Amino acid sequence: MERYFCPPMERAFRPLWAWVLCGAFLWTGCTINRDIMFKTPTDHQFDAYTDSSSKDLILQPNDMLQFRLFANDGFKMIDLVSDGTAQDVNRQNRNVFLYTVDGQGFTKLPLLDRVPLSGMTIKEAELSLEEQYSKYYNRPFVQLMVMNRRVVVFPGGGGDARVVELENNNTTLLEVLAQAGGVSKRGDARRVKLFRRLPNGKRSVHQFDMSDIDGLPFADIVMQGDDVLYVQPNPDLAREVLADLTPVITLLTSIVLVIGVVRGFN
Repeated sequence: MERYFCPPMERAFRPLWAWVLCGAFLWTGCTINRDIMFKTPTDHQFDAYTDSSSKDLILQPNDMLQFRLFANDGFKMIDLVSDGTAQDVNRQNRNVFLYTVDGQGFTKLPLLDRVPLSGMTIKEAELSLEEQYSKYYNRPFVQLMVMNRRVVVFPGGGGDARVVELENNNTTLLEVLAQAGGVSKRGDARRVKLFRRLPNGKRSVHQFDMSDIDGLPFADIVMQGDDVLYVQPNPDLAREVLADLTPVITLLTSIVLVIGVVRGFN
């Protein structure tokens, strides 16, 4: 039987090509730390946060407002509640209307037409509307409530995220994080990032270190609608490297097994 002679140069290149093939496979299929988002350079200058003591929600474009208006300092509203009959409750519900703050920060309201509300707190907006409605009503009473505020929270587990509704006007960062389940096992409490939309449409980027007691003031930051709270995950190298190597090891084991079987038949 004629045997194939393998030149020394070819024998030298065989391991090289095997390593190149394995490297290419790992490079194209590598998933190590691909679930980490919003990476920043080590010298990145984050925006300074200065109003952590603020306790008021600020109205902004795209807010949906529940609007109620009563005369005589709200006497009729109290009278409806105290009566409690089905007819009066239905009448009270009909007095609730929803209005949207448009992209320019204006809201179109009955009798007043387009009114600028963006940038005001709830209390400031109520007082401003009561003053404007005093031309048409006796001692008007205005009640506003934001109905569509929500925050996207990434608690640090990689790809997991939650959308948290802001049911209260003064929901803090710590409350939102608690509703999302707290910082996950992979989350890095030293790198809590807040992305907040500015009036010009851009987002400010803040980073807080909440790993020790010095980060407590940041826990009281009042969340605004459309905020993104991102806890950066710690790299999980061991598990992800093993997960990436498992298909390669399985492939190589299968190849060696097939070669062994073929050689056994020969």
